[in-house]
Amino acid sequence: MLTDDQRVRYARHIMLDEVGEAGQERLRAGRVLVIGAGGLGSPVALYLAAAGVGTIGIADPDTVELSNLQRQIVHWTQDLGRPKVESAREKMAAMNPEVQVETYQFRVMADIVGKLVSSYDFVIDATDNFAAKFLLNDACVLAGKPYSHGGILRFDGQTMTILPGTACYRCIFPEPPQLETAVACSRAGVMGVLPGVIGTLQATEAVKYLLGVGELLADRLLVYDSRRLRFREVPVRRNPDCPVCGDRPTITVPADELEALNP
Repeated sequence: MLTDDQRVRYARHIMLDEVGEAGQERLRAGRVLVIGAGGLGSPVALYLAAAGVGTIGIADPDTVELSNLQRQIVHWTQDLGRPKVESAREKMAAMNPEVQVETYQFRVMADIVGKLVSSYDFVIDATDNFAAKFLLNDACVLAGKPYSHGGILRFDGQTMTILPGTACYRCIFPEPPQLETAVACSRAGVMGVLPGVIGTLQATEAVKYLLGVGELLADRLLVYDSRRLRFREVPVRRNPDCPVCGDRPTITVPADELEALNP
């Protein structure tokens, strides 16, 4: 049962026919894992906390740097030098003390990723390196966990939701790029407001999934061009030859394919 204060806090949710008190209770019972507490993870963390998602996991090994503040809105100037997961947890708790935040101040690698994603209902890829994205995709597909992929570069972003049985990240990109390409991308820059757009869409997918409402972004890659302010939807299909979700998978356990770059 919701308390009187909770009915006031979540009033704009509860008045939606598709949500109501029962839907808000589902959000309170939900568990969402966010991998990355940077540009994408910042709006995701704040909106999930505001929405009343009961348990939110945040994983990131890094500390807050001055160059982060141009886009990573969950971190403030006074947080410089602090672990990102602690900085994020503090802001989320200040926004909504009812939310339980579980922090993981380490780089998510193959030896732990399967156990970690299995303890949550929905996973959000808020990383910014290819090694982590392929590892997360494989772990979630193998564990049967739904997750939201998000990616940003310069002025462009993309996102899609992967559900059991739908097209996965490897159906589009079978293998990571060469390390030289990955390093070049990590140094290409990003428009500060861009992760706010993509991260908010990822949070939307998590909330919709927990509520069981609407149509998720499965089998569709949503591409965003901030310079022209245009969205483009690209239909994608599950690839029967996909190495992880295909008919004859060759990837049966998560593996660290590349030396991870900073998330």
